[in-house]
Amino acid sequence: MTAVRRWGVLSGLLAPLLLVGGWIAAAALRPDAYDAVQRTISELAGLGAPHRWLMTCALVGVGVCHGATAAALRAAALPGRILLALGGLATVLVAANPLPADGGSSSAHTASAAAAFGALACWPALAWRRGPRIPAVLQGGPSLAAAAVLLAAVLWLTVELSAGAGPVGLAERCAAGLQALWPLAVVLALRKSDARAGYAMSDAAARPAALPEKRQPPRKVPSRER
Repeated sequence: MTAVRRWGVLSGLLAPLLLVGGWIAAAALRPDAYDAVQRTISELAGLGAPHRWLMTCALVGVGVCHGATAAALRAAALPGRILLALGGLATVLVAANPLPADGGSSSAHTASAAAAFGALACWPALAWRRGPRIPAVLQGGPSLAAAAVLLAAVLWLTVELSAGAGPVGLAERCAAGLQALWPLAVVLALRKSDARAGYAMSDAAARPAALPEKRQPPRKVPSRER
């Protein structure tokens, strides 16, 4: 059984490309002075925002990609895959519940964003498995370390949001970017592991089987006539 399906590479690669490309394109097309360091990604998809469809479509695409990647990660533990898929679903709900045009807040948007950031930060902690054949990227140490880094980024974002000033946009982009990159790193590592396993199997199949030694029949000693 392969550790990850081939199309998982595509979904893992598209998630960060859509996310980063979406916020760059949507910010570049705004007629006003948009400060990406202090203003959030959600403002780019808010009601009344110029070209809001760009960021909205990007968020939907990112969520769908996370769901597809979760389905492709066959070697990951099931709880982690479910949490990754739920994070993707929550990302789609973020796009479906935009911020209001007056710049205020939305409880549905806030809840969806919190669920997305929480699930996408915690899924590596539930995806690791034990076993001698488990790739290093899905073992306990790397998975828990990845979850710690992702949670630290979310904590930084939470602190900035609570302060109400400062580099909120930068913190959000760091957290969201890291969460989009880790599934890609896992997919690429598992594809490399699958390739090594395939080479090992092909080498074993190419080796000629040892032929059994032919045993010489016992020589008959002629009996002496008396």
